[in-house]
Amino acid sequence: MIGQARRLAAGGRIDRSRPISFRFDGRTYGGYEGDTLASALLSNGVTLVGRSFKYHRPRGIYSAGIEEPNALVTLRGGGRHEPNVPATRIELFDGLEAQSQNRWPSLRHDVMSVVGHFPKALGAGFYYKTFMGPTRRAWMFYEHFIRKAAGMGDPTFAPDPDRYEKAHAFCDLLVVGGGPA
Repeated sequence: MIGQARRLAAGGRIDRSRPISFRFDGRTYGGYEGDTLASALLSNGVTLVGRSFKYHRPRGIYSAGIEEPNALVTLRGGGRHEPNVPATRIELFDGLEAQSQNRWPSLRHDVMSVVGHFPKALGAGFYYKTFMGPTRRAWMFYEHFIRKAAGMGDPTFAPDPDRYEKAHAFCDLLVVGGGPA
């Protein structure tokens, strides 16, 4: 497939006779059946796949398994929105749309990466000391921005489009046999 100069010529657990196209951060890439999103991105030369949670430092793919700490992406398309999925867990399929997380406006040019230039001012727990202010209102004002800057993917509030064989219900407190109170 064109543009996969970093892929080995032979071997692996992919079917080279079945090419697949997918999108990552709005750009179209190619892979093969049996590829994970992580392996396809690496074969296409994409090494920057995310940013660290607090300081927005550049992150690449660190492992080949489900324990991947850096390459968390959001899956989109087909009425679905699933954040915080490790790229090493996603098997490629036609029409896959993935988006990097914890960056704005783009992964390569993240505005919040500037916080890395102020390590002394932004030490561990800086938000517990710096933004408290004389009243509780100060913290309530800054908390929104701090949580937006440090975090994972955005959750969806749309209904789940999938259908399931079983549904499990849970409750926080169940009283059985209370009798007449």
